[in-house]
Amino acid sequence: MPLDIPASPAENPPTMDHLAPLRAAAATPVDILALFAAEPDRLSRLSLSVAGIHADLSRLALPLPVLDALLAAAQAADLPGWRARLFAGDVVNPSEGRAATHMAERGVGRPDLVATAAAAAAAVAETAMHLRAGDVDDVIHIGIGGSALGPALLIDALGRDGDGPRIHVVANIDGEALARALAACNPQRTRLVIVSKTFTTAETMTNAQSALDWQAAAGVADPRGQCIAITARPDRAAAWGAGTVLDFAESVGGRYSLWSAVGLPLAVRCGPQALAQLRAGAAAMDAHFRDAPLAANLPVLAALADVWAAHAQGQQTRGVFAYDERLRLLPAYLQQLEMESNGKRVSRDGDPLPGPSAAITWGGTGTDAQHAVFQLIHQGTAIGPIEFIGVKQPGHGLAAGHHRQLLANMLAQGAALLKGRSFEAALALSGGDPALARAKSFPGNRPSSTWLLDRLDAHTLGALIAAYEHRTFAAAVLLGLNPFDQWGVELGKEMANALIAGEDLGFDPSTTRLVALAGL
Repeated sequence: MPLDIPASPAENPPTMDHLAPLRAAAATPVDILALFAAEPDRLSRLSLSVAGIHADLSRLALPLPVLDALLAAAQAADLPGWRARLFAGDVVNPSEGRAATHMAERGVGRPDLVATAAAAAAAVAETAMHLRAGDVDDVIHIGIGGSALGPALLIDALGRDGDGPRIHVVANIDGEALARALAACNPQRTRLVIVSKTFTTAETMTNAQSALDWQAAAGVADPRGQCIAITARPDRAAAWGAGTVLDFAESVGGRYSLWSAVGLPLAVRCGPQALAQLRAGAAAMDAHFRDAPLAANLPVLAALADVWAAHAQGQQTRGVFAYDERLRLLPAYLQQLEMESNGKRVSRDGDPLPGPSAAITWGGTGTDAQHAVFQLIHQGTAIGPIEFIGVKQPGHGLAAGHHRQLLANMLAQGAALLKGRSFEAALALSGGDPALARAKSFPGNRPSSTWLLDRLDAHTLGALIAAYEHRTFAAAVLLGLNPFDQWGVELGKEMANALIAGEDLGFDPSTTRLVALAGL
């Protein structure tokens, strides 16, 4: 399909116009199965193996001529230039005037930033070893957003076989979340880790105070002095009275912070070497993203496919299904990473977007999800790419049949989404009953991708998370977005604070009535 894409960003300054031909091309239906016959190099161009991860994007509704147009659009949007600025520690977050330096936490980027991060990593390792060697049975990690989602993912994925203190991650302001953690711990043998970038986050500081009260009531002397604070404002944490303060850079965003001191729970549970391996795996993916040509760059190809589906084709959902129980929290982690980063309606310059931005990320765990949401995926009217994530080697020692069934189900779901079942085939299975045959027919031609990990360890998990980070960044560049701010979370906070303070901000009648009914 001919697409008139600008070939040179110098001749055509980056604007959202570089995506207009793609939106026009999306009107042409795509027969995915037919693409394999028409494009002999499809598998080789849309399958990559990097850092222990094999990704097959060939079953997405992405014709190779469209991929070439997307690659040209990425050049027009100056993806190589933005990538270079990201790695150089230049400003890539214009609304806040900041760089995004999370890669320095894993040893990649500007040398002075890397050196600072290395010194901070040494302090994290020392703190972890102290907790592992002490009289500590449990650590309650209190944070919210990226301060909790990342550590929770790491502990759930890797922590089962750790030999350090048990980790409990608490985020929700709902007291039930903290109460459950407290009930599982001995206050005398528990340490609190309080994570807040500003050290003012209302939910985190409220939960922290309740946990301190719990320890004080049990006779713990100087609970604050036993606390470990992780923050970009060490001055506030020290003034508050935290016994240990671990800091990270203001330019490390919350949803990118697990590489910093925020990853302390992994080092406590599994040892500092686990956190080091996580960072090393991410650094391997960083090198690939930095050095590989766009056409052979895993995060870039995935990002181009995302933009094609969501922005051009209007497929505003992407389902992520982890066929490994250890990755059950990955969809929730990706929700924040992708939707908080790219869920924007204006460009980095403040101009309205001419089309959709990020898709809604959702998902679950296979095979559980097959018995819940896959009915809609196969036969429903909402269509969007489905992403399957599997691991070659199981993490358990049970009979091999468990893992064979798991992987067979994952691979079969992708194949079934593509192949479907014709009305004629269903009619033969339905005793000639046309109504029943229609119910048993599957349209097929539904897009999916498969990401297969060699194994699930700290190194490969680090590479996987970094791949998603770079994918999100590359999609943002193509869409002209700033993926490093999150102003959309602020308005609700402001109104909640007003309600708590009893202020009237001119709420609508429904809210006013609900406030009265709730007793606020």
